[in-house]
Amino acid sequence: MAVAAKAKKPVKILTFKWTGVNRKGKKVSGETQGETANQVKAEMRRQGVNITKINKKTESALSQLGQGIKPMDIAVITRQIATMLSAGVPLVQCLQMIGKSNEKKSIRDLLSEVTAEVETGTPLSDSLKKHPKYFDDLYCDLVQAGEQSGALETIYDRIAIYKEKAEALKSKIKKAMFYPAMVVLVAITVTVILLLFVIPQFEEIFNGFGAELPAFTQFVIAISHTLQSYWYIVFGAIFIALFLFRRAHLNSENVRNKTDKFILKIPVINTILHKGAMARFARTLSTTFAAGIPLIDALQSAAGASGNYVYRSAIENIRTEVMAGMQMHVAMRTTGVFPDMVAQMIMIGEESGDLDGMLTKVADIYEREVDDAVDALTSLIEPMIMVVLGVVVGGLVIAMYLPIFSLGSVVG
Repeated sequence: MAVAAKAKKPVKILTFKWTGVNRKGKKVSGETQGETANQVKAEMRRQGVNITKINKKTESALSQLGQGIKPMDIAVITRQIATMLSAGVPLVQCLQMIGKSNEKKSIRDLLSEVTAEVETGTPLSDSLKKHPKYFDDLYCDLVQAGEQSGALETIYDRIAIYKEKAEALKSKIKKAMFYPAMVVLVAITVTVILLLFVIPQFEEIFNGFGAELPAFTQFVIAISHTLQSYWYIVFGAIFIALFLFRRAHLNSENVRNKTDKFILKIPVINTILHKGAMARFARTLSTTFAAGIPLIDALQSAAGASGNYVYRSAIENIRTEVMAGMQMHVAMRTTGVFPDMVAQMIMIGEESGDLDGMLTKVADIYEREVDDAVDALTSLIEPMIMVVLGVVVGGLVIAMYLPIFSLGSVVG
């Protein structure tokens, strides 16, 4: 009777850093993957390199891979891979060429790791999943769909378009939120400077009047005294409050959800945020659905990419209703979040069998509207700054000149 063979344990591939001497006697170094150090030594010996020192790359060293890599860098890499694949360049060669030619060492190291794993036969999607900080679940799922369908170059082109559009949209929304923040910051800075350095000079002049100061002037001077005496407490309290909020935001889902709801109610920028969330939803859903990912899974990806709790919750509700057999456009209307125009366009897409095409049109519409809204905000912000600074500075100036006006009327 044949003895049943024991199941083989999965082989663990390690990364080794080595230094050695090549056939010309020149000192060389590098990184190579293998099961053991001896295996790596044997492999390098076949390539004409005599290894003199070899060490296993530690997990901490691996975790440092990709430091300094920005989302826009990933978008650029994705476009380069898409372009090379469409030109018929093999995947491994694509990764090698892009890695070697990149200016950032962090990107070269990251792509070197991915390339080494692909060369050992690991699917690209599995290699990318080992770096979730830079390649999220949506990215890896799309790559996996491309590998399974045999149309990786087509899928990569879609991923590149998606990443480029997503980063452009993110940049516009950040720009829209930056301007109001700058107005507030400038107003606070000017106010603090006036209270700490200008108001005390006027106070010395007022002390020689020997008359009671107007209530408004007394109020401003009292604020100046408080800030001069307890500035470290005031600024310390602000710093601690911001620190505690940031910590709570990172650690508490409830705080993040309430913050998301609050942000959507802020005047001026709330319109941009709503349109941006709509554009992200439509772009993500169109990209995933067109890649052959089932609608239920595509909705899950769209919920994760929405960027706001209100929309994430609404999309998850849509997913639940669609799983129960409801049409998507009907489920969208029940949420009360999506405009009727979007639901109507989704209905047309479902009935015509061109849902991904209609979602792409929705994404294009809202991305253009975000562009227009940001441009409008940019043109509005300059007079807004003048008004805010005028009210703040003007109020302080009036407070300081009221005693002088009062003295002038008494003399007259």
